Amino acid sequence: MLNFRNANIFFICLLLASIACDVKYGIPAYTYVALALAYGLLLFYGCYYVGSNFFIPIVCSKKTDEKVIAISFDDGPHPENSPRILQMLKSHNAEAAFFYIGNRIPGNEAVLTQTYNDGHVIGNHTFSHHFWFDLFSSEKMNADMRTMDETMIKVIGKKPKLFRPPYGVTNPNVKKAIISGHYTPVGWSVRSLDTVITDEKKLLNKVIKGIKPGAIFLFHDTSNITLSILPEFLNRVKSDGYKIIRLDKMLTLQPYA
Repeated sequence: MLNFRNANIFFICLLLASIACDVKYGIPAYTYVALALAYGLLLFYGCYYVGSNFFIPIVCSKKTDEKVIAISFDDGPHPENSPRILQMLKSHNAEAAFFYIGNRIPGNEAVLTQTYNDGHVIGNHTFSHHFWFDLFSSEKMNADMRTMDETMIKVIGKKPKLFRPPYGVTNPNVKKAIISGHYTPVGWSVRSLDTVITDEKKLLNKVIKGIKPGAIFLFHDTSNITLSILPEFLNRVKSDGYKIIRLDKMLTLQPYA
């Protein structure tokens, strides 16, 4: 199994073997450079690919033959987009997961309340969603995540258990923060890239290709293009014979602590 611990053991063994060969036979200096580069690339993969399970197991889909999918939205609540998304979901009788940022809740308490009352699940996406969040100490990360919990509790009385790391980045400190906070990390299997793609047809085609049993889709409340393609996407899901299941229900996870 490829993970941080096993990778360290493997590369330490390679390094010791290289040193032994160097002492006995002599090897080119670039051998050590190649080892360091390979190790760095592996760490980069583990940090930035949420489905790698390199540092901590993260649920990114469900293994099933049943035609079910889950959809999720990050970075809200947004004062204009989130209510419109909620209305679209209601008209299609679909439940979703919203990973909200804590510092965007003040002033948008009504949106948070509506999201919960409409039957959607709300997860923790940190309080700050700081650009350098993944470089914080585990203690600072956990404090940030707890602040999001406290902000949400004040509004709807619920403490989120599901957690999605900012940008999908993980590392040893993120792992410690997740474990110490007793969160369940959740990723995705289909990243819409709706914060990058500007062509509606291209975006719609991308997410439609990702419709597979047990898939988890990642969208963003903050992306206007998502509002444009969401109705057609929901219609396509239905016409293909799929059912949208709330993420925690599809994965059989406890949504609140």
